[in-house]
Amino acid sequence: MRKTALLILFAIAAVTAQAQSVYDALLFSERNYEGTARSVAMGNAFTALGGDLGSIGINPAGSAVAKYSQISITPSLTIASNTTHGVSPYTDGSLPYFEKQFKNTATHFAIPNLGMTFNWETGRSSGLKNVSFGFIMNRVNSWNEDLYAAGPNHTTSFMGAMAVEATEAGLLGSNLNMNNAYDYDPWKYVVGYQSGMISTFGGYDDQFVGASEVIFGNMGNTEISLGGPLDQSYGRRVRGSKNDYLINLGFNISDFIYLGANLGITSMYYSYDEYFKEKAIDPSDFEIALDNGQTMYFDSMKYKYSYSTSTSGVYGKFGFIITPGFGLRIGAAIQTPTASTINENWQYKGETTYTDNGFNAAAESPEGEDHYKFREPWRANFGLAYTLGKLAVFSVDYELCNYSTMKFKRNGFDDGREYFIDLNDEIKGTFGTSSMLRAGIEIKPLDVLAVRAGYGVTTAPETLIEVPAAQNVSLGVGYVSKKSFFADLACRYSFATDEYIMPYSDYMYDAAGNITDFAPEILNRKDNWKVLLTLGWRF
Repeated sequence: MRKTALLILFAIAAVTAQAQSVYDALLFSERNYEGTARSVAMGNAFTALGGDLGSIGINPAGSAVAKYSQISITPSLTIASNTTHGVSPYTDGSLPYFEKQFKNTATHFAIPNLGMTFNWETGRSSGLKNVSFGFIMNRVNSWNEDLYAAGPNHTTSFMGAMAVEATEAGLLGSNLNMNNAYDYDPWKYVVGYQSGMISTFGGYDDQFVGASEVIFGNMGNTEISLGGPLDQSYGRRVRGSKNDYLINLGFNISDFIYLGANLGITSMYYSYDEYFKEKAIDPSDFEIALDNGQTMYFDSMKYKYSYSTSTSGVYGKFGFIITPGFGLRIGAAIQTPTASTINENWQYKGETTYTDNGFNAAAESPEGEDHYKFREPWRANFGLAYTLGKLAVFSVDYELCNYSTMKFKRNGFDDGREYFIDLNDEIKGTFGTSSMLRAGIEIKPLDVLAVRAGYGVTTAPETLIEVPAAQNVSLGVGYVSKKSFFADLACRYSFATDEYIMPYSDYMYDAAGNITDFAPEILNRKDNWKVLLTLGWRF
């Protein structure tokens, strides 16, 4: 998956809100080709090569290069690790948050490529010599992540931040407490209020305080601060994949030019679970005075947000490969925008516990849903390859995609139409063109043995912030029998990337009572390994 760096979680991801964002569009559109073990081992630099089932999703003309029918299956194992620890917001490095270090590993077994092509010879010595027809399933993106961070915090809390947000939004506690509150108010704050995470104070219906906070002074000079240190934990779990189902048609014309076309049906499923937990180290620091004269003490809270989306779409892709001679191959392909239907679901849950009075509260929102249309951008890729007889193959690809052309759409004139118009304008100002450079080499020291290596780098499409390019390297070997069986093995490593997560819309009060902006950060270092094995037959 493309790296994300220096991005604030709540600011960029629509998975933390009930409305779409520009980064939803990026989530739906990005592609990180997988394919067969051979194509992955060579960096997926197959625009000008073809002949492999993993190449057909890159250039449809690839099926016409092979003068045989074939069938193959590619299972894979992905190992993704996240190493997290806190980063101090202070220049002197004092008072770190989430200072404990955790390493979480998620493994996933999948079949990223499966398919078959059939080759028919026309019997002609020139002109249309071969026609190929194929069905291929190819994975173009995947998500597999477990993340956990924890440690003490004596300055801020999730509940305190929620209280500030609710106050600034002009919400009313009386409305949040109504049975039909989910029909009118943001669900996050309804769950927070009804589960006891936040409440109003001082007789003001529009002033909120977190259960982890204490109030000082009178109504004319009120100060709010965290009651004491908290053991906090933050986690997220991400799963999902995006697959293309291709119907391919290829033509071999005089062994000189190869033409191909794909009808692509794309399907995506993505799930995102995010949770916060806070527990008082000493509940006596969090005294809450009740109207009946009794007191109770905050003990712990749990909050969870769940989001899932499924998409389906259709697109076309067209390409060619030319072999002018001298071992040179030239290829190019263009992919039309994918017209997709998006289905989203989300839910919020909250729970708060207190000591002494044994008061506990929990709330769970309904399961929200939304449906709309989305259009992915055009894609174009170009490739050059050189074959040194049967000894070696060198290949380079260059792919372009203009993400500013992504577009959300609603049918008719429903309530979200105007929002989508503004969102599409924001997409144009946030994203530009991303380029992908892929290179690969294959050397055959023996007729039955191949050794391969590849490299890929993808620039980020963001124009307003600097995001480092995503990089990967790959290695592989292959075996081809003198009959029909072949087997390939590949390993790809995606370079470790740094992600800075700010799970709190943080706040602190200075001496004048003004809110200052200190945000505790979590540094997440990502590593991703993928191993693929392709087994196939030619006939």
